[in-house]
Amino acid sequence: MGWVRIALVIAVAMAVTACSGGSPTSRPTAAPPPATYYLALGDSLSQGVQPDAAGASVETTQGYPDQLYAILHRNQPGLRLVKLGCAGETTGTMINGGICHYDQGSQLAAATAFLTAHRGHTSLVTIDIGANDPEACGSLTSFQNVTSCAGLTQAIDNLKQTLAQLQAAGGLGLRIVGMTYYLPALAEWRTGITGKAVAYASEKLTAKYNDMLAQAYTAAGARVADVSAAFHTSDFGNQTTAADVGTVPRNVALICQWTWQCASAPRGPNQHANRAGYAIIARTFLIAAGLDD
Repeated sequence: MGWVRIALVIAVAMAVTACSGGSPTSRPTAAPPPATYYLALGDSLSQGVQPDAAGASVETTQGYPDQLYAILHRNQPGLRLVKLGCAGETTGTMINGGICHYDQGSQLAAATAFLTAHRGHTSLVTIDIGANDPEACGSLTSFQNVTSCAGLTQAIDNLKQTLAQLQAAGGLGLRIVGMTYYLPALAEWRTGITGKAVAYASEKLTAKYNDMLAQAYTAAGARVADVSAAFHTSDFGNQTTAADVGTVPRNVALICQWTWQCASAPRGPNQHANRAGYAIIARTFLIAAGLDD
């Protein structure tokens, strides 16, 4: 029995020693990924504005920056979205302020301050600006006049100034992607002969203005998200039958499908994209940025 007792004592001692040893080494906590930023600039589209049930245009989280961010964040967990857009912004107010409040005085000043503070850590800048500037041209009636309207030429000059300041603040290699615009006026096609004439004329003017915007972006070294092409804005040739719209040209059908312009009151008519339309815009930006791999 003595040996049994000795064996038991040894076993207990070994068990106590094992239990009283140092605590198991804890696994090191993985460091969070470094923060990078996606900066969205522009007018109401960059804030994802849509009409509410009463027809008021309100900011939502369904805009193209939100949807684009959701895609990018999957592979970039440290990415943060910063939206500085302003509903109603023109290329002039973007530089000088006057519509939305910014501590720095204007959207451009706020954007350059952000880019300076996060220089080298901003992986993407998207911008849509210029859609509200043509209103200064009044009733343009010919294709030729679009280039002679002081409001549009000034808009392009303002855009060039904006891009130069963004690039200077963000540094070499800053990825900027600007967009061309879809055309809500295509919905006028449904109203008869006069509406068809308006749709045709508006498309010609918008195509020229979009070319001017695209050239300004390209000349500044920025990339172009051709939203006009994604919405098939120039395609009057292919007839499409759409619910609640009838048989219309493809460009008209898509405006009705991807915006609130053909919606019944009180939500419509409203020129802003709906969730599906914003998804198309987000995808167009993604491809233009070269981030769709």
